Amino acid sequence: MLRHWLISIIVNTILLMVIAGYMNHFHLSGVTAAIIASIILSLLNVIVKPVLILLTLPVTVFTLGLFLFIINAVTLSLTAGIMGNHFMIDGFGSAIIAAIVMSVLNLITQNLIIKPIFEKKSKGD
Repeated sequence: MLRHWLISIIVNTILLMVIAGYMNHFHLSGVTAAIIASIILSLLNVIVKPVLILLTLPVTVFTLGLFLFIINAVTLSLTAGIMGNHFMIDGFGSAIIAAIVMSVLNLITQNLIIKPIFEKKSKGD
């Protein structure tokens, strides 16, 4: 369990740095800020995100799950607010785009890299 959490922190750190490198409206002050932002984001995803999903369930169902990108953008914006000048997102539209990109990249990373590694280890045990 701890190994999965640490891998998710590392993956999110890399994804945050990649997104900051390609998006002009998404700023990180360095690798340490990306690591801290990734930890804060994971804590918000555990604590705040389920509450937001529950409160917005009718809208999420009505939009066939697309509202989850808005919730992800909210958690990214909250992370940026907590981090202050070390992690900034210029506008909620940029947060939505970053949330979509991060979700897609996370899905690709999980399915093409992480899942095969864990399946290979479980077969070897």
